[in-house]
Formats: sequence, C-alpha cells, structure tokens
Amino acid sequence: MPVADPCAIVIFGASGDLARRKLIPAIYELARDGLLPPQTCVLGFARTRMSEAEFRALCRQSIERFARRRPIDQEAWRLVEPRISYLAADYASADDHARAAALLAELDRLHGCRGNRLYYLATPPDQFEPVIANLGSASAAGGPWRRLVIEKPFGRDGASAAALNALIARHFAESQVFRIDHYLGKETVQNLLVLRFANSIFEPVWNYKYVDHVQITVAECLGVGQRGGYYDRTGALRDMVQNHLLQLLSLVAMEPPAALDADSIRDEKVKVCRSIRPIRPAAVPNVAVRGQYGAGEHMGQTTGGYLAEEGVAPDSRTETFVALKLYIDNWRWSGTPFYLRTGKFLRHKLTDVVVRFRSPPLALFHKECTTPIYANDLVIRIQPDEGISLRINGKVPGGGLNTRCVAMDFLYSTTFQAEPPEAYERLVYDAMAGDQTLFIRADETEAAWSVVDPIAAAWSAMPQRPEIYAPGSWGPKAACELIERDGRRWLHAGDEPQPILACAL
Repeated sequence: MPVADPCAIVIFGASGDLARRKLIPAIYELARDGLLPPQTCVLGFARTRMSEAEFRALCRQSIERFARRRPIDQEAWRLVEPRISYLAADYASADDHARAAALLAELDRLHGCRGNRLYYLATPPDQFEPVIANLGSASAAGGPWRRLVIEKPFGRDGASAAALNALIARHFAESQVFRIDHYLGKETVQNLLVLRFANSIFEPVWNYKYVDHVQITVAECLGVGQRGGYYDRTGALRDMVQNHLLQLLSLVAMEPPAALDADSIRDEKVKVCRSIRPIRPAAVPNVAVRGQYGAGEHMGQTTGGYLAEEGVAPDSRTETFVALKLYIDNWRWSGTPFYLRTGKFLRHKLTDVVVRFRSPPLALFHKECTTPIYANDLVIRIQPDEGISLRINGKVPGGGLNTRCVAMDFLYSTTFQAEPPEAYERLVYDAMAGDQTLFIRADETEAAWSVVDPIAAAWSAMPQRPEIYAPGSWGPKAACELIERDGRRWLHAGDEPQPILACAL
C-alpha cells in the first residue's frame, strides 16, 4: 500500500469515546506500519477543556489500552506525539472555527501538511450541521484537498438523511464525502468480493436455483451500558439494520460490478437496496420482530432490564432486538428469503453471514443412514475469529452409513499468521488516499432508509410493546417463529447445526 498524502486530520469530538477507542489507535497503527506520512498532523477539536499536553497524554493512554498491537511502539509514538494538537472549542462558533483554521495554517508551516485537510466528524449527530456549515465551501479540484468523514447514524429517517445530504452538497462535492460504516472496513467483508467473483465454484450457484436462504446475524453480548440516552432515541432498527446489516446484505446479493472502482461497486449495492420488496404496513407483523431485553445476568454484566437502564424512559418501546425477513425482487434472488437479526445481550458476540444451499434429493439416505443429513452452509465469520467455513456432510469411518457435519475452514489468523488490521485503520487510510470504495454514497443512504422507514412507522403505530427476552438468549421467541414458520432454523438458535431432513425445501 502506498503512503497517503500528508494532511491535517481534524477530529471533531476528539475527547469522545470513538476517538479514544478507535481513531487515535488507528492513526498510531498506520504510523507503526509506515503508512502515515511523517508530515501528517492531528488536531483534536472538542468542547472538553484540556491543554495540549493533557490531550497528548489522553492519546497515549488510548493507544496503550486500545491499540491492536501492544505494548506501545516507542518509535511510532515519537513520530506521532509531536504532531498532536488540541483546541477546546464550540462546534457552532464561527470564531472558534476561525481559530482552528489559523492553527492549521501554522501546523502547515511547521510540519508540511501541504494544506490538505481530513475533517472527521466523530461528534453526536446533532452537531453535524453546525460543523459542516462552519467548514464552508471547499473545492474538489486544484490546490490542497478537503475531505469530510461522517460517522453514523446518517439521519434518523429518509427525510432527515436527504436533508443532511443536501446540506453537505452545498459545501462539498460528493467526491469529497466519506460516509463511514466501519463494518465495510473489516477484512472478511472486503473478502466477500473476492470470494464471490474470484472463485468459479461459487458464482454459478450464487442464486435462487441453488441457495435456499441467507441469514445475517449481528449479535452483541452486552447491553446498552452508558449509551442508554442515545440508544433510546435510536433503537436497533436505525442503529444497526439501516447501515451494518443492509450493507452486508448488499455485498452478498449484488451483481458483479463493471470494475473494482468505488462508483461501480456502489452502483450495484444501490441496485440491491432498490430491489428489496417494499413492506406494506399490514405485513410488518409477519416479517418483522422486535424485542427488548429483560432483567438478568450475562457475561458478568447484570441488568434490571432495558427499561431500568440509565437514560431510558420507563415506558420506552425502543427495540434492542430486530429480526426481519426480506426478499430481493430481481432475477438472481427471486423468491429467496434473506433473514436478518441483530440485538443486545445475546448469547455470543458474533457477526455471521450464512448462505444455506438447497439440499440434494435425500431418497438415497432415508433407508440406510441412521444419522441426519445437514444443510451445506457457507459461513462467513466477520467477527470474532474472522474467516470462512464451508459445512459439508462426510461419512464416519466404519461399516455403517453414518454421516457427520464437517467443516472446511479458512481462518485469517492461521492462514496468514497475522492479525487483520482493525476496520478503522483501513478506513482512515482510504479516506486519506481518497478511495471511496468502502464508503457509502448519498443515494445509498437514502435507498437504505426507504427499506427501514415503513417498518419504523408501522411499529410506532402499533399498541403492542416489544417482546421481552432474557439476557444470554438468542432473542425473543417470535424471532425463532419468524424463520421456523418457513421450515427453517437459525444457525445459532441453540448451538447445534440443523438437519436438512427437518427443513422444508
């Protein structure tokens, strides 16, 4: 990977959790790998009052605690530390933005950033508008470059996302805008394109003729923690489905792009979202399940239930779990269901895409085989233990015709003898390099909201509360019923694979 252009990385919200846990460690790791130009500077911009020395100390603590590789590399830190600055300021203040511009000009003179700017919005969403408005107009051509990186959530619904896109368009060209979804920076997500289009054994069967259904699970094993106030205004549908899960679905379902450039790939992803079958309000109870975790204990965390969390309204109907059944009405996926689910306080922390293939005729095995025949699953594990597993049936050695589900596994850690980089390392690097492939385009955000908005509106109009589920379970009973009504079963429902013989085909 070539070294990106020198620039000043301006982190709005630099004292916040995202900057401490992800952004500062990512910048340090890029420096450690020799991918950060030595002239690059970091300017923290936040409302918290602290000195430059205190901010540098905070950055070092963040690296020592959250960096991918520890202990800290003193040489890399010596490269980064002198180029870290801090400005305590108000996001909406034009005077404070003028102070920031003057400081950046001085950093250009001292360190040679060449006037290039990477503005990273790691603030609460309600601060996006004043920051963007104060940054003002920026030219996409000629002279130093200006780029804007925006964290999720991008809007609260389709209308607010369209308004935010319009605001950005008044000040930045689309080529300057990097809407981030950190799932797209994960190594296994990027590997989906290689898996699908560089392997002849998969592409011919990647369609409704051979795929029975697709499951996408994004499970978290802890509750909302200290984020109750934010989460109660958002919920799992907006927080996870609109971005992470629909991005994964798009990559799994998309057609081959004309090229591997950013626009070609994003064109195909937008087509997938626009092909998802619209959900009528009356149909929502049949294809969408919502839940809230109740009181209990799991993974060392005890909770009185979601309604007892700090910042959560006592009568809240915000969902902490969502399960959906979606159809993509195009030639490739006609009639193939896509089952999505995500939730807090589930049994394990994992993100999986499961492509379950149709079973062959089983008449050969009904009389002779005393053990079940399992579905062939291609399991794409995005986290943890990133890798890919193909589950097949094999004969158990011996005189009888007994079978066992066996797996052919590819794990990054064992195959490449290296830990894949954190998602933010790749995404920060790509933004510095101007590569938008792993970022979301304006029309993509609005297409995703068009899928989610009818579900959110229907839930708001329903008198029923979300179904309560126990911490450490796989969610509400209705989520299992959603898929079992179709004669199928979640891969992670207990912890056992599901026999094909028990499935409707």
